[in-house]
Amino acid sequence: MTFTPNAPMLDFLVLSVIAEGDTYGYQISQIIKRVSNTKDSTLYPILKRLQENQLVEAYDMQYQGRNRKYYSITDNGRRQQQALIKEWETYKAIIDDIIKGGITND
Repeated sequence: MTFTPNAPMLDFLVLSVIAEGDTYGYQISQIIKRVSNTKDSTLYPILKRLQENQLVEAYDMQYQGRNRKYYSITDNGRRQQQALIKEWETYKAIIDDIIKGGITND
């Protein structure tokens, strides 16, 4: 199942992938494609914005004779990701309640 996530959801997905360990753009895009039909060209502006907001840092590393740009999460990025996890858990609980026939309106 794939969907087109909004910008905050894409930020959350990208931060979550990078939080697991330093990685490069193509690898991030392949992981996100498991749930999203987002194009690869959408990823790089997100990474640039996350960098500008000091949520991730980038560095180059050689791989098979070429430079590859890797991304690592910053302390600010980790805090942002944790806040987004809390929002996601709340949202997911509400969706689960609706799916299971819940009618509460808290």
